Amino acid sequence: MAKPSTAVRPGVVVTRTPLRVSFAGGGTDLPGFYERDYGAVLSTTIDQYLYVTVKRHGELFGEGFRLNYSQTEHAATLDEVKNHIARECLRFLAIEPPVYISTVADLPEFSGLGSSSSFAVGLLNALHAYRGERVSAGQLAEEASHVEIDVLKRPIGKQDHYAAAFGGLNYFRFMADGSVAVEPQQHAPESLQRLFGHLLMFWTGMRRDATTVLAEQQRKTDEKRQLLERMRGHARELQALLRNGFDPLEFGRVLDRTWQLKRQVASAISNEQIDGWYERAKAAGAIGGKICGAGGGGFLLLVAPQERRDVVRQALRDMTEIAIHYEAQGSRVLLPFVE
Repeated sequence: MAKPSTAVRPGVVVTRTPLRVSFAGGGTDLPGFYERDYGAVLSTTIDQYLYVTVKRHGELFGEGFRLNYSQTEHAATLDEVKNHIARECLRFLAIEPPVYISTVADLPEFSGLGSSSSFAVGLLNALHAYRGERVSAGQLAEEASHVEIDVLKRPIGKQDHYAAAFGGLNYFRFMADGSVAVEPQQHAPESLQRLFGHLLMFWTGMRRDATTVLAEQQRKTDEKRQLLERMRGHARELQALLRNGFDPLEFGRVLDRTWQLKRQVASAISNEQIDGWYERAKAAGAIGGKICGAGGGGFLLLVAPQERRDVVRQALRDMTEIAIHYEAQGSRVLLPFVE
């Protein structure tokens, strides 16, 4: 646990942290897999964000902590705070009350875009700034993963924390000793525009907590190891495709292969309705795709040639499309602004 800071604190801190889309390798960032070998994930952050505000709470309110998110909390003591991530981040950095925390996101939680980890990263970034501290992306990622994995015992991997902290398009390697190698993928803006110009993302309307799916996946790691190894290979394959000149057809085919494997890793990753949407999209011209995150709902990501995009949209007209673009930066302190 950190010691209370004596630095001069700003009056109000606001951070902006991106959500992420994972293309391939998800599941190999779980300790049960990478501790025996290594894991690898290719992912990108997108221009959909989670904002966290932290300020000193007014003494006259007579409460130690006030939190506004999808609920509103009024707590006299830290132990009374019900939001697990907020409570343990406050405890980890030894933040003295009274404190006010507010969170708002561009997209719903439990949607497969790493929102809980973006919240942990964004909140820690805000709390460090509130203490008068500036910290690295690597420190934010490790602290956030420590809170969620080691303290809260959630059956999740580290990929979301690293994506949210570093931002951009990255190939992450999760090593047996717990360290993470970050390989930023440097591409010209026109190459990234070409990639995102072939992506479509649709809201399934299904929100689910990934914990159940990931807990089953964690239990079945040894049983499904060969599948996971092939999915790890797909992350490297997609990295090579992007490096050697983006081929949307081949990119989509690899995504399709990794989705077919992912559906076998845990029982709740897909369902009849998701499978139906996916087959309709492919029949309309989509090359491949996947459900973002652990599965079971959230967002359906598709790769489609430019000339088939409107046909795919029409085939999925009962779903809501969300436009996404590339985000190069990870969690940022917006207020107070510092050069």
